[in-house]
Parts: sequence; structure tokens; C-alpha cells
Amino acid sequence: MTKDTTVGVDPKRSIDLLWGDAEPGRRGPKPRHSVDKVVEAAIAVADAEGLTAISVRRIALELGVSAMSIYTYVPSKAELVELMFDRVLGEMAAPPSADVGWREALTDVARERWRMSERHPWMLDLAMHRPPLGPNLVRRHESALGALDSTGLDDLTKDLVIDVLHNFLLGALKQARDAREAEQLSGLTDEQWFAVAEPAITARLDPARFPHLLRLSEAWRAADKSVVADPLWRFGFGLNVVLDGIEALIAARRAAA
Repeated sequence: MTKDTTVGVDPKRSIDLLWGDAEPGRRGPKPRHSVDKVVEAAIAVADAEGLTAISVRRIALELGVSAMSIYTYVPSKAELVELMFDRVLGEMAAPPSADVGWREALTDVARERWRMSERHPWMLDLAMHRPPLGPNLVRRHESALGALDSTGLDDLTKDLVIDVLHNFLLGALKQARDAREAEQLSGLTDEQWFAVAEPAITARLDPARFPHLLRLSEAWRAADKSVVADPLWRFGFGLNVVLDGIEALIAARRAAA
């Protein structure tokens, strides 16, 4: 799927705009809208039709203004997408209180990310290796770092741990969205698809060459697929594996100290 990227955006100009310090010039008649209205209109379009539907011309049409007038609010589509990203992060519930344990705090972050992606699936199509450093992103990252204070990890390691969690979330959320889209396009649930595919592929597997896959096939056949094939269940399972790994890292660092 095509991804929107903001790699070419001037980082200083981007940060100034995200923090409200660089409103474009306002010569001439008073503008009919605001940056907030432009961002809200763009989010509504992306929610309904996906990120590929976003263009300066389309947002202008939604607001009933000329395409050129949109540039009085945002310098380019790339910066508009950055503003959309940070605005959506601001919808997430406030982080848990400081007295909550790190594992519960990161679980809460992960669940909020799931809910956000359910509301705004286009967020998963953003190539955000260099994310827009807006106020909502900065606040979320500050909270995540603070949640790890009790672990004894140094600041750089805490940041790397958050990066590991983020990478898991991104992959798991994309997998869940792919599962929904596959069901919509095929008319088959994963369980129904497996019921057709499993005997067809199993018949072609030589037990001498593929013993593990054949045992796995048997295990899947015996499993409650309404559970193990459920994206939300798989999300929770993977999250616990990641958190177990973080817990093991914390224990190892404490033992070494």
C-alpha cells in the first residue's frame, strides 16, 4: 500500500507549525477557516476513504474554498499529514497515574494504540521513521519514559524499550487490519479460509521433510480458532511476550548492577 512520508519536510518549520509558533501569513481578508478546521476536515476524509484520498484540492473542496487558499493554513500536504498525526494522538486517553507499575502502564499505552487504530486505520499507512515532533507526541513519549522510571534502566535503554514496543504494535495492528480487509474482500473468516486451505496443503507435505508443519497443522485443527485466530487475542498474546522480554531485561540489568 502507498505510504505517505514526511521525510522531506523541513524539521524546524514542521516543529514551529505543530506547536502553533508559525502560522502562515494572513494578508488580505480574514480567512474563513483555521488550521484546526483544515486538519479536522482532512482527518474526516482519511477516516472515511483512507490516506490516499487526502490532497490539498480535496480538502479545499470539503471546506468550500479554493485550493490555493489552503496554503494560507498549511504549507504542503506533508505538513498537513503531520498535523493530522499529532491531532489524532491527542485523542488518546491520558496515561495512567505515576503509581501504576510499568507493565500496566505500557499495557494501557498499547490498548489505547489499538483503539486509536480502530478509529483511524490510515495511521498505519504513514511512514514515520522521523515522526512529527508535535506536542501530543512529545507528551506521550514523556509519559512512556516516566512509566519506566521504577525499572532502573538508563534513559537510552528506556527509549530503546519503547521503540521495541512501538515496532511490535505497528506490526500487530497492521496484521489485525489486514485480517479485517481479507474477510471483507473474500467473504471468508480466517477460520473458514483455514478449513479450505489446511487439507489442501497438508496433503502435499511429506512427513519426513515437514514434521513440524504437520504437527502444527494438527494443533491448529484441534485449537479453538475463534480464539487463536482472533486478532485481538493474538494482539494480547504478542504484547505479553514483548512485556515478558522487557521484564527479563530489567531483571538482568538489576542482577548485573
